[in-house]
Amino acid sequence: MTVARPEAESFTGAVFTGADIPATAKRDRSGHAVAGDPDVLIRAADVADVQRAITFAAREGLSVVVRGAGTGLAGGAAAGAGTLVLDVSGLDRILELSAADELAVVEAGVPAATLDAAAARIGLRYAPDPASTAISTIGGNIATNAGGLRCVKYGVTGDSVLGLSVVLADGTLIHTGRRTAKGVAGLDLTSLFTGSEGTLGVIVSATVRLQPVPVRTVTVAAYFDDVETAAAATAEVLAARVRPAMLELLDADSLREAQDLLGHQGQEAGAFVVAQTDGFGADAEAAVVESCFARFTSRVSAEADPGAAENLLAVRRAALPALERHGRVLIEDIAVPRSRIAQATQRISAIARQYDSRIHTFGHAGDGNLHPIIVVPAHDPGAGERAQAAADEIFSTALELGGTITGEHGVGLLKRDWLARELGPDALRVQRVIRRAVDPGGLFNPGKVF
Repeated sequence: MTVARPEAESFTGAVFTGADIPATAKRDRSGHAVAGDPDVLIRAADVADVQRAITFAAREGLSVVVRGAGTGLAGGAAAGAGTLVLDVSGLDRILELSAADELAVVEAGVPAATLDAAAARIGLRYAPDPASTAISTIGGNIATNAGGLRCVKYGVTGDSVLGLSVVLADGTLIHTGRRTAKGVAGLDLTSLFTGSEGTLGVIVSATVRLQPVPVRTVTVAAYFDDVETAAAATAEVLAARVRPAMLELLDADSLREAQDLLGHQGQEAGAFVVAQTDGFGADAEAAVVESCFARFTSRVSAEADPGAAENLLAVRRAALPALERHGRVLIEDIAVPRSRIAQATQRISAIARQYDSRIHTFGHAGDGNLHPIIVVPAHDPGAGERAQAAADEIFSTALELGGTITGEHGVGLLKRDWLARELGPDALRVQRVIRRAVDPGGLFNPGKVF
């Protein structure tokens, strides 16, 4: 198919075609690629660019794949032949910060960490805290309803989204939601677009809730003999009816690799858990967390010093990049009921043995969201096939335990078949009806999600 070259002068941002399109525009962090190369890349600089790009794509018969920082982990931003890649990372302005109403209005390309730093200057913070917070964008976080380290207490990204501005398939710009603390007028379109993974429209800006910076924060770290014991300890914390802001778990290999990447002289352990309590009751809650951990290990410590706490959290954030040094990784993302975390980790260990695969488990133990990371060494010709079989077994395990195939990374291309198994045919049909109603021409992200 021959595609007309868009007139570059009609766009404020940059336009690329053919061989000028960078290879990085073809895939996201999952590394998954589809056949062929994108026909056009438009790096939008404003909302008008987004609208022009969509109009051009519809006229030329191209599909639209939206990307921000490209940090997605499910192939949702993979783009091949017959596509226009719409890069919205250039929409990077913080339009408003309101201390009085505790909210911000931000464009889609603003990194989450940038918003958090700006909010801190007025005594507030942006609570969602993905491990990729320094590089992932607000638009991408909303598109996948990303989670993060502070999910236990503050919820996922969608819990902080009050309203959205979205460009639809016909180029119309709509505004959903509100600026008020409460509001139930009409259908909740904000929630519809949140987590839609670029299949319904292009999120160009968002009104998000900010939170007061906690008056005090205490970080509790503990080292355990094995990951199953660590998981049981996290369950004990939740059973004690405290709600730490953070409750993160790393298995032995993930801990060792993260410490090595950071150059830390850390402790050897079968598993590592870091918890954080905050607010006026931080010390009292931390004491309960310490007591729960102490029933399973003697290696427990508490820190109120921000620098020491950040060093502990850096270990958790470094886990994935540390493993990526050893080859391609399948980054899985399941969630199970919190009462079944220990059972899930036991099953994952058994699956690793069954398929002779190197699987590292870490994640948000506080809400049952685990990330079994399967390393696929380049020198092992059968590793890829075994890894995929192990991944399928992990998804099956999640569903058997009453869980889900994805807690925060989304479905994208990589989990389409498993979404059908989780939802069932009737619920899947309803979702497809909604998608066709909003995007009748199938313009956005075809072949993704459902």
